[in-house]
Amino acid sequence: MISEGMAEVLRSLRLSGVNGAAQASVLALGAEGVALTLLAGVNRLAEPLWCHPELSAQFEELQFTLGEGPGHEALRTGSPVLEPDLTRVRPDRWPALLPAARDMGVRGVCCFPLGIGAIRVGVLTVLCDPDRPPADQQYRDAAALASALTAACLDEEQARERGEKLPWSGIDVPQASSLHRAAVHQATGMVSVQLDVSMEIALLRLRAHAYASERALGDVAQDVVARRLRFDDDKSGPTSPDGGKG
Repeated sequence: MISEGMAEVLRSLRLSGVNGAAQASVLALGAEGVALTLLAGVNRLAEPLWCHPELSAQFEELQFTLGEGPGHEALRTGSPVLEPDLTRVRPDRWPALLPAARDMGVRGVCCFPLGIGAIRVGVLTVLCDPDRPPADQQYRDAAALASALTAACLDEEQARERGEKLPWSGIDVPQASSLHRAAVHQATGMVSVQLDVSMEIALLRLRAHAYASERALGDVAQDVVARRLRFDDDKSGPTSPDGGKG
């Protein structure tokens, strides 16, 4: 059974789509924050749909930049990743993310994959307070929300494939023309050509440079797209047009 608060959130989703769902979900779950990301584009990168509050957006950007964390693990395994107290997580599990999350003020995270079987469409991330660990009811509510969001996302994608419009707004599945992380998609393709490597390796190179330079992946991607940074070869690393290191 879900709580009355989550039942109201799900009713709102059915009637009017996801507008306002982030804040309502935070309240219903008693969470520190909530974020919804969908896999979009040719590279199936995690594209943020909504986050509340700003800390959730910052944590999603951290996971995206590092390429590791509970969200990535949930998508890879297709199972929820429940770590309401990050101090209890082995340091070698997410070596780059854990200290950065601590510095950011994120102390607990639970991630619920969106998908059916082998199909993955996104992930619901819930930030937790270890001093107020989630109860069984909150886990049930979060799982119900993830299931409802999965159904809404798949319904929206199928309707678009048929050229139809749903009677309710549903989930606005990101398209190539409206991706928040469009620069990362474009930069990945450019680095793939520059290094003559696969898109997967190109994205890894971008992430490695972002981590080494302590910058957000999106900022590094913008430099690549603007041709302020170029990945010339696998040995010398990225360079700037003036001949300096990127």
